[in-house]
Amino acid sequence: MYLTRLIYTSTISASFSADDIEDILTTARKNNSKNNVTGMLCFNKKYFLQCLEGSRTAVNNTYHHILNDQRHTNIIMLDYKEITTRDYTGWAMGYMPESNLTTAFTLKYSGVSSFNPYDMLGESAHQMLLAMKELVPVNQES
Repeated sequence: MYLTRLIYTSTISASFSADDIEDILTTARKNNSKNNVTGMLCFNKKYFLQCLEGSRTAVNNTYHHILNDQRHTNIIMLDYKEITTRDYTGWAMGYMPESNLTTAFTLKYSGVSSFNPYDMLGESAHQMLLAMKELVPVNQES
């Protein structure tokens, strides 16, 4: 079994509601745990940036479900590669909501202060998510 990492970005759709983010996280954590997928989601009320890790089949199947989710649009894959180790072991889905901290990270990894993952390289997005990971509470998935 090959480990893969997929990073994508998307924009919320017109039908997205404020309650949808909690539903997305709950469903992702449940399904990802079952399928041995790990990762992290960053969301700023307009854009999603997400990293998924796991077997090639599990990541591809998860991404296929994401592509068919009507709560977001303009889904663009920023990076997809084989990896030797996971960065989010034990996290069915870490979560970083919008905060003042993300402005500093965005500036560091994209060159602008406004969060727009469409303007980021896949590797820059990956490095930003890794840096943000250090700020995410370990027990957030409980």
